[in-house]
Amino acid sequence: MQVEITREYIEQVEEAVERRDREFILSTMEEMHPADIITVLYELDANESRYVLDQLPAEVGAEILSDLDEDIRNEFLDKFTSEEIARYLSLMHSDDAVDILNDQSVQTREEVIAHIDNEEQAAAILDLLHYEEDCAGGLMAKELIKVNLNWRVRQCIEEVRRQAERVARIYTVYVVDDRDKLLGRVSVKRLLLSKDDTQVKDIYSEDVISIESYKDEGEVVSVMQRYDLEAIPVVNIQGRLLGRITIDDVVDVMQEQAELSRQLMTGISENVEEDDSVLRISRARLPWLIIGMVGGLLAAQFMGFYENDIALLPAIALFVPLITATGGNVGIQSSSIIIQTLSSNEVMFDNILQRLVKVLLVALLNALIISVLVFSFTYLFKRELTLSMVVSAALFSVVMLASLMGTITPMILDKFGINPAVAAGPFITTANDLLGLTIYFGIAHMLYSL
Repeated sequence: MQVEITREYIEQVEEAVERRDREFILSTMEEMHPADIITVLYELDANESRYVLDQLPAEVGAEILSDLDEDIRNEFLDKFTSEEIARYLSLMHSDDAVDILNDQSVQTREEVIAHIDNEEQAAAILDLLHYEEDCAGGLMAKELIKVNLNWRVRQCIEEVRRQAERVARIYTVYVVDDRDKLLGRVSVKRLLLSKDDTQVKDIYSEDVISIESYKDEGEVVSVMQRYDLEAIPVVNIQGRLLGRITIDDVVDVMQEQAELSRQLMTGISENVEEDDSVLRISRARLPWLIIGMVGGLLAAQFMGFYENDIALLPAIALFVPLITATGGNVGIQSSSIIIQTLSSNEVMFDNILQRLVKVLLVALLNALIISVLVFSFTYLFKRELTLSMVVSAALFSVVMLASLMGTITPMILDKFGINPAVAAGPFITTANDLLGLTIYFGIAHMLYSL
């Protein structure tokens, strides 16, 4: 029966766990998607979740464990023995199993592998444990379907049937030679439509895009996006087929990269989550807060140079927040677009002049509109022509300069091998504050002859 996940249902599950009502859990969750069961488990404590998982089929439990949030999963697995963990890992894809094992101690890792009865699965997991998590080898799964170049279609179809038992999604069939070197691919449709005695070498396509196992995960994402792939084979230096990376793994990487970029752009120097310790969260936020504080102190000290000017014309101080906020916003907008382009590995420096011209034209249009609006607003309420001219001229200049800085700074940092995302937050904002104030008071000084 279809169950709606509500607060009331969560309470019913908690009561069922307390009275060990296995029938209620099975009857309400047997048709529930694993992702929905995970939603329920997030509302339970580790012991309650353990009981629920024990009542479900092992295959469902394996899928749930592989999709659980990493921190919650580690807390959850503390309640399991190595043998129980091995039972679930033997039902997972090898890459998901390795992701779980990488979070365990070396002792637990070895104990779990020793308890995996499926020798082929254990060998695949051991092989993947040698790769770094953030490279293509660390992302790939060993489960795939491959056929030999010299096989006939009849043998290939039998092999597809045999291997399909451990491959959840069949995107393509890879063709290899006697040394497992990747030569190409053949679609299942082509196999089914060909005669039984046809050899693979007569029907396969050499048009296959692969990636080396040592390549960075960012490059994997870039290649799969560029060629719109649902899966990509992974090979070693000699071109031997090692495994494949599927789209679901790439989506996970993209989400992690987007989250990390967002944190860096907002001044958080480490990958942290809400349930991390107070010390870890504070350590991640503090460096850029200190930089922002130093920038603020410099801005305050800088305004002190114009203390006499402000005393003679207090009205100019009213627009300081407008100048600094606008410069910071424009700089972050410009840098965000450039960082997005850089993260997708697009070639930028070949057409840098064209990009800069486009940035300046956009900045010019925005600056004109903003400065006209500010001039009209200031003159309407203050009735001071010179003040209106100072504010609008300063704002025009700040928008132009902030756009240029927001574009160039990430490109320069990237050229020197520095993560450009770190320049998009407090750094650009602070720099634009100081430059904006310089422009603002400089124009005021000239027009008012202070």
